Amino acid sequence: MHVSLDGFAATPDRGLQWVNIDQDIFDYAGNQTDNADTALYGRITYELMDNYWPTAADKQGASKHDIQHSKWYNAVEKIVLSRTLKTTRASKTRIISEDAPEEIYKLKEKTGKNIIMFGSPGTVRSLLGDDLVDEFWLFVNPVILGHGIPFLQDASVRVNLELVSSRDFPSGLVCLQYIKK
Repeated sequence: MHVSLDGFAATPDRGLQWVNIDQDIFDYAGNQTDNADTALYGRITYELMDNYWPTAADKQGASKHDIQHSKWYNAVEKIVLSRTLKTTRASKTRIISEDAPEEIYKLKEKTGKNIIMFGSPGTVRSLLGDDLVDEFWLFVNPVILGHGIPFLQDASVRVNLELVSSRDFPSGLVCLQYIKK
């Protein structure tokens, strides 16, 4: 999850132009996606991702990251938590509209690689309340937005975390990895 120094996950209009991304960050994040075979999204983030990633590798001048992430995106199972999105034609995509905690518990019990979530701050807050988030990878960007969509506004539970790794990048971005204690 990319966050600003003051804890926002996006601008009020859901903009992410402030997110600091370069090849070093792509390579670092790519190691995490390589260890995941399921992607979990809220509806809004899923729609953003699905509008870009399925064909990103096919675009003229596609970057190394676009090619790699597009290949990964098309290969993994995508789970969308949404009460409003009911169907999709996208392959390897399942929508969960009801009993989300129970369905996520079942996913976590399956053998395989990790489940990874991109963005979706509202979904993160919801899953925290059901004790379904095991770790956080926060990409703290060197910017103060002042207002926007908070990463964890009104989180309903206290979760104690342990910092297990941190990595700083020349751009000023810092990645912090926390696990639940």
